[in-house]
Amino acid sequence: MVAGPQSHLNPHHQPLPAQYQTTDQGRAAAEAYYNSNDSSSSNNKNTMPPTPKLSLTSTIPIVNSPSLSMPRLGFGIYQSPRSVCVNSCLTALRAGYRHIDSAQFYRNESEMGEAVRQSGIPRSDVFLTTKILASGGSPEKTYQKCLESVNNIDPSENGYVDLFLIHSPSSGSAGRKELWQALERLVEEKKVKSIGVSNFGIGHIEEMKAFAKIWPPQVNQIELHPWNQQREIVQYCHTHKIIIQAYCPLVRNMKAYDETLVSIAKKHGKTTGQTLIRYCLQKGWVPLPKSDTPSRIEANADVYGGFELDGEDMSRLDGLDQGAQGAIVQAVDNS
Repeated sequence: MVAGPQSHLNPHHQPLPAQYQTTDQGRAAAEAYYNSNDSSSSNNKNTMPPTPKLSLTSTIPIVNSPSLSMPRLGFGIYQSPRSVCVNSCLTALRAGYRHIDSAQFYRNESEMGEAVRQSGIPRSDVFLTTKILASGGSPEKTYQKCLESVNNIDPSENGYVDLFLIHSPSSGSAGRKELWQALERLVEEKKVKSIGVSNFGIGHIEEMKAFAKIWPPQVNQIELHPWNQQREIVQYCHTHKIIIQAYCPLVRNMKAYDETLVSIAKKHGKTTGQTLIRYCLQKGWVPLPKSDTPSRIEANADVYGGFELDGEDMSRLDGLDQGAQGAIVQAVDNS
């Protein structure tokens, strides 16, 4: 049965105004995507089979955000200096990316927005994400910090951000509540279209039930690649229809000479980076590869057409998992 319009709201809170609620049609589209293949039939429980014939224009519907979908491939700009960030984003947009991921901590939100304006691509055709790392010390100060990001990215009269995430659970229970409520306020004001979290474990997401109007979060962005597959949180997110974004999908090139990875890349005539991105896509994750080198930006988008990893390839890559010890940034805490 398709859930009703209010099913995403915590029953302990008053519903959001009607214009911010999901529709049966929008939820049905998202449910159809997530349930198009039964992940329980897979030998690997953390694999959500993607829709067939992925392309650079493929999107995934966002549960509880009417008519909003996210491009399946994103472009990350972590540590992209302001002096080169605009050009890197423009290169990505010319290559066909329509999804860019920034954060307050990256200090390049304005450059991301400027690139979209310079590109001539309609704002509505590009999916822009940012994140807030810590609360501001009071609900109003936290809200203002978030609003400043929106204005930095899209200073137009009706400017907005497509996705706003809490960057880390490190603010503690009170801080996480303050941050989430600030993001919910921005949704009510149509300054943000969807909201989510990053680096959150199961306990952090479950904790939100006590105060969230919008639950579950629509996205959880975590470190994911063959050496750090985070299977417990991945399965939890799939169960709750939370989109999984994968940061560090290229492992910062630290595994470029891994024998298994190199052999699979050679088999398909692709680079190791392209192989890792394709792996993420076939897992059902939304990878966010990062580069400031134009040729690599373009190559990282060349993972479609006749390129597909077969079952043996995926199993071999799955076998590289080292658990939390395979993380190069962090694995989530699921306690």
